[in-house]
Amino acid sequence: MWNHTNLTSGLLTDLYHVDSAYISWQSERNGLATFDLYTRAAPFGGAWMLVAGLEMAATFASGFHYTADEIAWLKTVRPYPAAFFDDLARTRFTGEITAMAEGEIAFPGEPLARVTAPFREALLLEAGLLHTIGISTLLATKAARVVHAAGAKPVAEFAFRRAQEPWLTTRSSWIAGCRSTSFLAAAMELGIPVSGTVPHALIQAYPTERDAFLAVARAEPEYTLLLDTYDVHRSVHLAIETARVSAEQWSHHLTAVRLDSGDIDADARYCRAQFDEAGLGEVHILASGDLDEFGIADLESRGAPIDAYGVGTSLGVAAGSLEHGVEGGALGAVYKLVWYDADRDGLAAPEEAPIKIAGAKSTWPGRKQISRRGQFVEDIIHLEDEPQDADCRPLLQPVVRHGHVTPNALPTLKTIRERAHASLMALPTEYQMLVGAPRYPLANSPRLIELREAALTRNRAPS
Repeated sequence: MWNHTNLTSGLLTDLYHVDSAYISWQSERNGLATFDLYTRAAPFGGAWMLVAGLEMAATFASGFHYTADEIAWLKTVRPYPAAFFDDLARTRFTGEITAMAEGEIAFPGEPLARVTAPFREALLLEAGLLHTIGISTLLATKAARVVHAAGAKPVAEFAFRRAQEPWLTTRSSWIAGCRSTSFLAAAMELGIPVSGTVPHALIQAYPTERDAFLAVARAEPEYTLLLDTYDVHRSVHLAIETARVSAEQWSHHLTAVRLDSGDIDADARYCRAQFDEAGLGEVHILASGDLDEFGIADLESRGAPIDAYGVGTSLGVAAGSLEHGVEGGALGAVYKLVWYDADRDGLAAPEEAPIKIAGAKSTWPGRKQISRRGQFVEDIIHLEDEPQDADCRPLLQPVVRHGHVTPNALPTLKTIRERAHASLMALPTEYQMLVGAPRYPLANSPRLIELREAALTRNRAPS
C-alpha cells in the first residue's frame, strides 16, 4: 500500500529499467535526459483530469535509494558486475522535477510532470512516477466526476474493501471533494473525517429486524439504520417505530437511513413520504450500492429525495461503464524521452532531439512548458524558453531541484483540496459533461512544431 513508509525504495521499478541502467552504465551513456510524463487521452471518456499524486512522487524521487538488502537481493536476480552494483548502491536522484500542482486541471497531451536528470537516474524513476501520479490522477478524476454528479450533496468514499490502491483512493477522493472515508488508517494519517453505518450482517445477527434496530438505537445517541436487508417498506415503518421508542426511552435520535440495493429512486420516495408523514422530516436518506457518476446523475435527474451518497467499488477500481461505453481502470500515462544532452553541458543541439515515431503515438521532443490562457480559454505547449502573453500562467512549477524537494512545493492536503475545488468550479460546464464533452483547445507553439517536424524528417531519412 502506497503511504509514506515505503516510498523511497529503489525496487519500486520494473526489472527492465535496471537492465537498461546496466546497459547505459556499461556503454557510458548517461547524458542529461528530459522525460515527459503525460497521457494521450482523458479517462472515462471525459475531457479533463484532476492532477494528484505529486507529493508521493516527490517523496519517492527525493528519497530514491537501494538498501544493502535490496542490492543483495538484486544480486540473486542478475549477474551484473560488482562495480555496477556499487554504482546502484550510490545512486540517488540529483535532478529536477517540474510538474502541475495537485488539484490543477490537466488535459490530454500535456506533460503532468517533466523530469531532467542524468539518464539512468531519470529512467529508474519511471515506474514509480507513473504509479504515484498516474493512479492518483485517475482516482481523483473519477472521484471528481462522482462529486460533480452529486451536486451539492455529500459523497462518502467507501472503497477500502475493494480498492486496488486504498490509500491512494482515499487521498485522491478527498482531494476531489468527497466529504469522508470509511478507511480508518488513511483517515488517521491524512486527517480526513470518517463515516459509516452498519452492515447487513449486524441486522441478520438478531432474531428480528426490530431487535436489530433497537440494539442500534440503544447503543448510539445519533444513529443510522440500514433498511434493505429484508423489505424496505416494512423496514421504514420499523424505523419510525424505533425512532419513537429511542427518543422516549433514551433520548437517542434517528438521523439517517441508508438504502443499498433495489430500486433506490422508488424506495427513497416511499421512505421520504413515510418519514414526513410521521413528523420525521429531519431524517436523511443515504444511498449506496454500486453507484457511480452515471447512477448518481440519473437519480439526481429524476429528483430522487436522496440527501447524500456513499460510493465504494467504482471509486476504488476507477471503474468505467459498459452501459455508457466508457472505459475505466487505467489512465494510460506514459513517460517518454524528449531531450538528451550527451555532454551534460546544456548545449544539446535541437537536431539531436530524440523522438519516437509511431503514428498518433509519436512523441513531441523538447523541454516544454505549458501556459494556460485566462480561465480555461486555451492551453499552449511551448519550449521552456519561449515567452508567453501576460494573460497566460505557467503550469509546470519546480518541485524537486538537485534531488531535493523545493521549499513550499508540497502544500497541505487542505490547500490541495481547496485548489481542486477552485479548479473544478472554474472549469466551463461543457467540459464537465460525463460523455460527449468537447475537446479542450490545446495549441502547440510554432517553435515546438518546427522542432518536431525536424526530428520526424531526420529520423525518417535513410541511415
